[in-house]
Parts: sequence; structure tokens; C-alpha cells
Amino acid sequence: MDKYSFLNAAHTSFFAEQYEKYLTNPDTIEPSWRAFFQGFDFGLEGSLEDLGIESDKGDGGMVVLSNGRKVEMPETLQKEFQVIRLIDGYRSRGHLFTKTNPVRERRKYEPTLDIDNFGLNQEDLDTVFDAGKILGIGPASLKEIIRHLESIYCDAIGVEYMYIRTPERIQWIQDWLNKNDNHPDYSPEEKKNILRKLNEAVSFESFLHTKYVGQKRFSLEGGESLIPALDVIIEKAADKGVKQFVVGMAHRGRLNVLTNIFGKSPKDIFSEFDGKDYEETIFDGDVKYHLGWTSKRETDSGKMVNMNIAPNPSHLETVNSIVEGISRAKQDRDHSENISEVLPILIHGDAAFAAQGVVYETIQMARLDGYTTGGTIHIVVNNQIGFTTNYLDARSSTYCTDVGKVTLSPVLHVNADDAEAVVHATTFALEYRMRYKRDIFLDLLGYRKYGHNEGDEPKFTQPLLYKSISKHDNPRDIYAAKLIAEGIIDENYVKELEEKYKNDLEENLLDSRKIEKTRITPFMQDEWEGFEQVTEEVMLKPMDTTYDLKKLDEIAKSITKLPEDKKFLRKLVKLVDGRHTMYFEDNKLDWAMGELLAYGSLIEEGYDVRMTGQDVERGTFSHRHAVIKTEMHEEEVVLLNEMGDNQNGKFHIYNSLLSEYAVMGFDYGYAMASPKTLTIWEAQFGDFSNGAQIIIDQYLSSAEDKWKLQNGLVLLLPHGYEGQGAEHSSARMERYLQLCAKDNMFVADVTTPANLFHLFRRQMKANFRKPLVVFTPKSLLRHPKVVSTKEEMANGSFQMVIDDADAKAAKVKTLVFCTGKFYYDLLDKREELERDDVALVRVEQLFPLPAEEMRSIIKKYKNADDIVWAQEEPRNMGGWSHMLMHLDEAKQFRVASRRFYGAPAAGSAVRSKRRHAQVLDYVFDKSKDNMQIR
Repeated sequence: MDKYSFLNAAHTSFFAEQYEKYLTNPDTIEPSWRAFFQGFDFGLEGSLEDLGIESDKGDGGMVVLSNGRKVEMPETLQKEFQVIRLIDGYRSRGHLFTKTNPVRERRKYEPTLDIDNFGLNQEDLDTVFDAGKILGIGPASLKEIIRHLESIYCDAIGVEYMYIRTPERIQWIQDWLNKNDNHPDYSPEEKKNILRKLNEAVSFESFLHTKYVGQKRFSLEGGESLIPALDVIIEKAADKGVKQFVVGMAHRGRLNVLTNIFGKSPKDIFSEFDGKDYEETIFDGDVKYHLGWTSKRETDSGKMVNMNIAPNPSHLETVNSIVEGISRAKQDRDHSENISEVLPILIHGDAAFAAQGVVYETIQMARLDGYTTGGTIHIVVNNQIGFTTNYLDARSSTYCTDVGKVTLSPVLHVNADDAEAVVHATTFALEYRMRYKRDIFLDLLGYRKYGHNEGDEPKFTQPLLYKSISKHDNPRDIYAAKLIAEGIIDENYVKELEEKYKNDLEENLLDSRKIEKTRITPFMQDEWEGFEQVTEEVMLKPMDTTYDLKKLDEIAKSITKLPEDKKFLRKLVKLVDGRHTMYFEDNKLDWAMGELLAYGSLIEEGYDVRMTGQDVERGTFSHRHAVIKTEMHEEEVVLLNEMGDNQNGKFHIYNSLLSEYAVMGFDYGYAMASPKTLTIWEAQFGDFSNGAQIIIDQYLSSAEDKWKLQNGLVLLLPHGYEGQGAEHSSARMERYLQLCAKDNMFVADVTTPANLFHLFRRQMKANFRKPLVVFTPKSLLRHPKVVSTKEEMANGSFQMVIDDADAKAAKVKTLVFCTGKFYYDLLDKREELERDDVALVRVEQLFPLPAEEMRSIIKKYKNADDIVWAQEEPRNMGGWSHMLMHLDEAKQFRVASRRFYGAPAAGSAVRSKRRHAQVLDYVFDKSKDNMQIR
């Protein structure tokens, strides 16, 4: 290895520091540095302050060092450092002076890389400098050094990487760039393959443009080099051992990618263009450029790889975290020994990438234990415009990719018209990801040939830009001209390629018009083998969720005993001992025990459990303590992973970053790819889930209708009015209930540990998956009445409605339906009033609403002439409007609730308590109508 290679990763200020040490005491510096300085026979002149050395201009060539000592310096060493500064300048700022924009002039940046900005001049151009060794070209003239630097840093590829803090990574990048002056050396066959993929991309778009005039397709025109870029990633990654690819992208170019990379039959796409109905009556479908796809692909070298492109909504970057979650699930399940075998690829648009917050949230996940996927290749198809918004109005940063620097990831800006440069940069990105298991970003600078969609007129808003674009050749024709000039192909080569490809498309078009209805192939079908799509009727059927009591005892022993060879905080020891007592002596199990036993029972049966969210390891309200830390070393102990012979699955729990949007999206993606894992996201407070509203709206509630996607993600949303103000009370129950339709999800507000136990078990024992939203308690976590027995867990089942076990039907005059924590407030009030004519019935499952059970209960209490719906939420919130929509009898109910309010709860604890009391009073005395009281 070159003994001067350390120079590649050092900055000028560090050179100065080492040089001063060399001058004052040569033996104190590392031997290779000493050899470097001894090897020069140059003088020092010019701006010594650049080296951090103060010059004593009154004493000839003498220089005062920082320690006050005066030394005479060699005269030319400063020039050598100035060349090093020039090299450093190209590495740090060369990307600002590239030829990467195919359709307009780049912005001007100051200072430039002119040599006079580095203390050099024209007379130095022929001087030979040892600094050329840094670039791997040995001693070279300044002219040759500049030519080399221009070729590496200022041609069709601009590279940002000097902010990386790991010298070894910087060294690797520089070595890679120095090879062939950062220019590829492809064989004629490789060049023909690039041209073939470019032709597919161009021909596909022009065919659709001819056959489906004016229809939206969000074409790739202007960014067609994405297709050879993806092709080379898949081919080369397969050779490096990648077995699965998970891709996420928005609509721009999606149909092209589906056809030319994923192998989706063009006839299927044509059927979607023709707008035919779907075979399934219960399936609504989606626009063609949102659909997901899974396929197998055999690479040129004979490797078989699994290809997935996730379905996406029109919130362009939402799919980012979904893809990461899918990738992590695949890695955990099948590739835990080598997570690099699953490669996530995210394809972005420039405007959305720069502007949408989920991008930042997802990038911040990249190195976190609970969310890392071993590095993602990010590709920005940079159209330089967002709908009609110019890039100068779309971001404050220099580049749309500047968010990638958050993780100190390399960023490559590439002229999308230069197909070889694109493929070269893509190869670099793949090798970097496989070597370092880190993210990397490719910014493909192209353009958008038409408006936002093919029916728009872009000249309305960008007349000059689109005048330039209208005269611009496509990337295929540009590259073909290059290959003709090189003598690799002749004039007819492209014409024959295009003709053959379009003939194939014509045949597919004819076939597509024979198909009467469109069939949508389920995404990730292999993972979902054996699962059925079911209706509301099936969701309401009882399910066996019993569990052997002896096995439950064994699990309880495992999770109520700390390792004896480790020291824990006294409070933690007391907590765990208390759990042992509550199970084995008192048989009064609280919420945390019900929850942990549910997880343990599923793990024993071979399911995995994954739980994430803010502070979930301990629990926001300090109830869970699923991760227990030793006192001295903070070593983590997870008792659910210490179950001995009962350990047939794994328990994964992670405190998340302070994000809802990306984290919920990640776990939704995880559940999408791993239906045999109980995947849970818990909100710190229930209403914090509104930070993830896009995931809830675009995936959780609608994905089965749009994309035939089942998903069993569980949301735990703490909910209940305890006087903590507007933002720590309500989980916005009404919003979830408004999204409920037919058979799209479960919504529950359970009140006992046993019912929670069976609810979780039902979620996994079913042969179908639906999202489950659970409104969980806060104050009830330690409430003395919120307990269950182990027999209720072992032998019971999930109760969608819990009747009043203490009520005598003949005496009941007032029948009250309620949910959640409010039940216990009502129970206390009834005991206080000593009323035996009031029955309190809990609706534990709000959707699908168990309407028949509720009707049976109404019939049972036939003497009740006053039926009440009671809720602690304001009238316009909570479950009341849901009851009206799903239960006809509810129209005759008396409603006890807070008044109509804009905020969920009062900020004043005193006011909140007063309102709460008014609702309770009205439940038991209909003359006290609280709707008249503020």
C-alpha cells in the first residue's frame, strides 16, 4: 500500500498541525507523516496562515511557530500544500461545478475552483508536484493533476462525501473514484445492454403515448436512464448474494419499471388502461400506477431473485417507511444471518424528497437497532420541477438530496442523459451499500418531457424550460449516437431494437383486449399462503383462544423471576416479585400481566411478537417493563426471551425514535410481510397517532379494498379522561370509527386484562388478518378492580360485549351501554348511589359492532324503559355517531356525554372534573340534562 495513502482522508488544517509537530519534534509524529515531510525539498512561501502558522515578516524567511520558536522553512513546501488544498477543494466543492444538468445552465457558485484561489498561478501548471500521489497518479504536473480532478469531480458525476467522519470510508470512496478517473470502461456487450434497456424505456412510453392519447401514465420520459440503472443493480446485486429486492416508488415511471424491470406483462397494464372492471366484487381496486407487484426474475448469470414493488398512495413518500418495514420483516424471518441478502431500493421524486417530512424520519431510522435494514439505495428521479413549482420555490437547500447528509451518506449527482455515467454511479452505490451496509443517494438529474400528467400544458408555467426540452433528444438517441461514433453499432441497430420491442407490445395489446375483466395479483402472495380474505360475518364469529393453564403457569414462572447473577434496582425487583405474587398467590392479574402473558402464550405457540413506539420497553405509564436493565451496567434483560423450552418464537421490542408517521409506516410494512408476527405500534398518548394520519388513511383503513392487502398491525392508543387536558385524553376514537366499513378493521376498547389477552390471541389465531385498533387505559393500569384470574385467561374467550353480571334483569329500569374506562367511573357512581335498577353493559368491540348481542341484551332487560348511551367524550366525538350508523335501536337511546366541543377535553383539571361529574349525574338522573350546562 502507498505509504502516503493516509493523505486521501486528511484535511489541510491537519496537514499544518502535523507539519508543525514535524518541525518542532520529528520523533513525535507517526513515521509515515515523517517520511512524507522528509521526502520534500521545497520552500515555504505565500499565505502561511493557511497552515495555522504565524509568519514574522520582519525577519526574512523566519517563521514563528505557535510555541514561540523561530525556524527557517523550506521555500517550496507551501506550494505543495497549496496543491493539496486544491485537491481538497475539488473533493469538497467539485460537485458544484459539474456538467450534470442536461437541459439548463447550472447556478453559479463562489468561490470557484480556479487555481488562483489556492495561491497557484499559470507558471505552476508545468511544475511537477508530489501531491499527485494523493490521486494515485504519482508525481505529476499541476496541469495533469487538474485534468485528473476535473475528470473525477466535475464531469457527468458530482460526488459529495467529504463530510463523512470515518477515514476508512473516505479512503475507499477516493480509491474507487480514482480508478479510471471516475469514468467507466464498459465492453461493447455491456454498452449494448445499456442501450437495450434504454430502448425498452423509451419505446414503452412512446407506445403508450400513441395508443392511449391523453391518458395519465406519469411517464418516465426525461429520466429513462432509471431503467438501465435498476437493471444493473439487480444483475450485480444478485451476483453479490442479494436474494430479495423491495422497491418503493411513486407514480412517475412506475409502469415502465413494472414492465421492464419487474416483468409485469404489458397486456395486464393495457387491461388496466382500458378501465375494465375487476373480477372480485368485494374489491374496489386503484389506479394502475399505484398497484404493487411481486415476481421472480432470473438474472443473466442464472440467479433467481424475488422482486417486490410495494403499492403506494398519492402521498408520494409515504411508501418509504413501508418498504423499510417489509425489508426488515424479510430479514428477521429468512435472512437474519446476512441481512444484506434483502436490498431495499427507494425511488423518489425531487420535489417530494426535499419537502416531505417522512423522508427525514425514515432516514433517521437507518442506523437504529429496531429499524435498520442494512443500507438502502435511494434514487431520485430529478425532474427539476414539482407539478408546476420550480425547484427554487421547492426547497431552501442547494440539492433536493441534502437530507441524506443527516446520516453522513455519500450523494452522487448524475447527468441522467449520460447513460454510462448513470450505470457507473449505480454500480458505485451498490458496492458501497454491500460493503458498509449504509444508505447511499443517487440524484439523477433529468427532466419531465410533458406536464405533471400527459394532459397538462407545462408551457403555461415554464415556457423557456419546455422550449428547451422540446428540442432535446431522449437519452436512448443520445447514447445510440455515441455508440455509432465508437463503431459499436450501425445506424439500423436502434431501429431494429425498437421495431422488435414495439411488435411485442402490439401483440400484448391485442391479447389484453380479449380479457373481459382485470385480475389483480396479490402482493407478496407467498407470505400470505393459507390466509383468507373474509367478510364482516366471519369477523364476528367466536374463536377459540383458550390456552392450557399448566403452560400458562410455566410462562408466568419465566416472566416473574429475575436472573440471580445480576443486580437490579430494588424497585424493579419488587415489581417482578409482585407479579409472581399476583399470579401464584393472589390470582388477581393486572393489565401488564394480561398483556405479557398473551405475548408469552403466542411465543410458545411459535409466533413472533414485535412491538415498537415511544418508550414502549418500559411503557409510557411505567406498567410494562418488558425490558429490565441491570443497575450497574444497564444490561438489558428481556424475560419473554428467556422462556427456555417454551421459547418457540421471539419477542422484539424497541423504543422508537420520536416519530409516528414513519414508525407506524415501518411497522405496517413489517406486518405486511410477516403475517405470523403479532406486530404492535403503541402511541405514547392515543392522539399522538394523528401524526401518522396518512398511514391510517392510505394504508390501514383502505389497503384491502385498494390493493387486496391484508394486514394485522395492532395500534395501542391510550385513551381516557383523567383531567390531563385536551391532548392527553382522547385517542380520537371517532376518527377510527368513521373509517370503519364492511370488513376493513377491528376496533376495540377493552376493560379487563383477560379480554385483552384473548383479543391479542384472536388476532393471531385467525386465518385472516385485519388491522386492530385498541383504545388502551392509563389510570386503569393499576386500578384495583381491573384484574382477571388466570382461569379467565386460560379458559375464557374474547367477549365483544360484557353484560352486567351483578344486575338482576327484572329490577333494571335503566340500561346503560358504555365503553372503556368510563365503565369503572359509572360503576363507582352506582355503588355510591346504591342503585340496583341500573345495568352497566360494556361494548368491548366497537367494530364490527356486535349489534345482535346488543339487541339480545336489550331484550333481556325488558323492564328497562330508559336505554342510555354513556360516554365521557363530547357528543361530537367518541362512539355515539358510530352507534347511530350501525345500530338502528340507538336512535331511541338517551345520550349522556359532554356537550359539543372543538377540543376533546378542558385544559383546566377543575373544569374537566366538573364536566365529568355532570355526565355521571345525568346517566343516573335524566332530569339533570348536562347539555344545558357548560
